Amino acid sequence: MTSAYPDLSVAKEDAPILSGPSRLKLAVFSANMAGGANLTTHPDAPRVTWAESVRIAQAADAAGFEGLIPVARWRGMAAPGRRTAHRSFDTFTWAAGLAAVTRRIQLFATFHVPVVHPVAAAKQIATVDHISGGRFALNVVAGWNVEEFRMFGIEQREHDDRYAVADEWMTFLRRIYEAEEELDFAGDHFTAERVLSEPKPVQRPTPVVMNAGFSPAGRDFAAKHADITFALLPSADRAKRVVEAITADAAARYGRQLRVFAGAHVVCAPSQAQAEEELARMVGEFGDVEAAQRAIRLLIPNSQSADFDAAGMAASAIAGFFALPLVGTPGRVVEQMKELADAGVDGLALSWLDYEAGLRQYVEELHPLLVAAGLRS
Repeated sequence: MTSAYPDLSVAKEDAPILSGPSRLKLAVFSANMAGGANLTTHPDAPRVTWAESVRIAQAADAAGFEGLIPVARWRGMAAPGRRTAHRSFDTFTWAAGLAAVTRRIQLFATFHVPVVHPVAAAKQIATVDHISGGRFALNVVAGWNVEEFRMFGIEQREHDDRYAVADEWMTFLRRIYEAEEELDFAGDHFTAERVLSEPKPVQRPTPVVMNAGFSPAGRDFAAKHADITFALLPSADRAKRVVEAITADAAARYGRQLRVFAGAHVVCAPSQAQAEEELARMVGEFGDVEAAQRAIRLLIPNSQSADFDAAGMAASAIAGFFALPLVGTPGRVVEQMKELADAGVDGLALSWLDYEAGLRQYVEELHPLLVAAGLRS
């Protein structure tokens, strides 16, 4: 029987975040969160309004960025009384809305496995992929922090068990998308009868998957299921060793190519001294130290992946939420990006204090230098 619907399918490998012409892919990170990727009281940081999100997404799209990656949050790290610091947009519906007002950029939704059932996710993923014309991507988070999970009445599982659940979650999701008939599923963590989900995503066989697994269990999950992994890079000079280990492991275990992205926080000014002064002022004058301490207490002990200088940990949380700092003149920032690309990093998820100003500066000052360096088309 001939289908009444046209074939809109596209190959996942043709997705912008995987196959774009630029050597170093770029994404905007955490623009759906109050403060962006920063724990700050600064008035220029993202405030989380829909108009702001549209401006940032359209600016990134016009600038040629390949991705827009949100953070899944249910509350912030700030004290409860700072209500505006807890603002964030749900990532699936945020991606759906932005898919309708952008043209080329890849729209990610970040989610926590324990709070989204695979059957519900299958429908949400397919919906956004159709809205975007095959530009959706999924950022899978196996666990998070106990305070937010307790809002759902959920207790955090033991570390490796989180990835066992996530592994079964992904297996179930793929079976839903592969099925031509109703299916039953019986696993250790999910049981379902007569599952049927239409439409399927535009991307085949599934949309792009990202994961930030740093522990042995997390790295195995990423090697098996993800197209992109978020690597924790303590410094640019140590990046090559980390990237080579991640990619070699994925190839050896599962015969898969795994792209490696890193988070980077940009502070760019006409002089090195001015950039360093801006960073110091952001941390010292506007940093939410209480929120940084809470973030460290909640996340670092449970991550099995922290490798930061303890003395600078709070500052790292405040400015970029533990991302690599790219601080300096336009030439120096591009030089640092090239060092990361030369180390094998495929892409950077960028944050700024002021995202809109940062994207303008990227277009006017950084992009021409990145083209000259052979990093951007």
